[in-house]
Amino acid sequence: MSKKKLLIHEVFNKAREDFPKKTAKSGLALELSNHFEEKWNFIINERTFVRYYNICIINNKEPDIRDGEILDQLSRYLEYENFDDFCKTFVKKNEDASKTTVKIKVDEDDESFPEKLARIINITISNTNTPYFNMPEFVKQNGLGIAGAFLIISVLIGNYYSSKGKISMPITLFDNRNCMFWEDNEYKLANCEDKNPRRSLIPKDTIQLKYFKRITRKDTLTVNNALGKTWYSKYNGHVEFFTMDGVDPDTGRELRASTEYIIDKYAGY
Repeated sequence: MSKKKLLIHEVFNKAREDFPKKTAKSGLALELSNHFEEKWNFIINERTFVRYYNICIINNKEPDIRDGEILDQLSRYLEYENFDDFCKTFVKKNEDASKTTVKIKVDEDDESFPEKLARIINITISNTNTPYFNMPEFVKQNGLGIAGAFLIISVLIGNYYSSKGKISMPITLFDNRNCMFWEDNEYKLANCEDKNPRRSLIPKDTIQLKYFKRITRKDTLTVNNALGKTWYSKYNGHVEFFTMDGVDPDTGRELRASTEYIIDKYAGY
């Protein structure tokens, strides 16, 4: 994924966290525009954010951002000094500090593959916020391959948690698949090099992977449990309900918030 496209994806991912009540792209765009103006007195109008969303997230294309000041300001929203700082090192945050964190280098053109592996993988194992093991230095000093390093890490973790009287290990190894596709009722991860013609790949969106689902049991929906919590798509008289606002992956139509009328008519028994 290009640097600019990645930047836009992360801006909207953060916006979904900062403004949880705004799930539609227009609502997120408005909140972002207001936030930039109020906090930094920097104007990026709502329509511009919507255009970025359409180009990068819906159409999976390169954004036409040529203004370096806009790129810098978008990067500051993600808590980087500027766009150059974002490009040098992009850190994918993990919700649980006890799990693996993966450091991703965005610029892929200035390192050999072995150097890149030693540089981008940074695993921290801890049940607090204190680092317990740093993989890159270990790999460099001992000349081990990645598979060998993971094997040793597994042994160390097992010993550590055995000594604590714990059987389960709170670690999730990173998944380097950066694309996803819609299958049946949810998004699933895939390698971006996947050539399967039946899969329409789009960049990975962790929010949609976790929360965006088609509701398969419409008969369980009522006004009490679905109003304000579901969205729908209507095509040729057929209605599908979803758990999150967005776009119907099958038709490309933008979803609408479910109303009492829609729920009463197309859901329930």
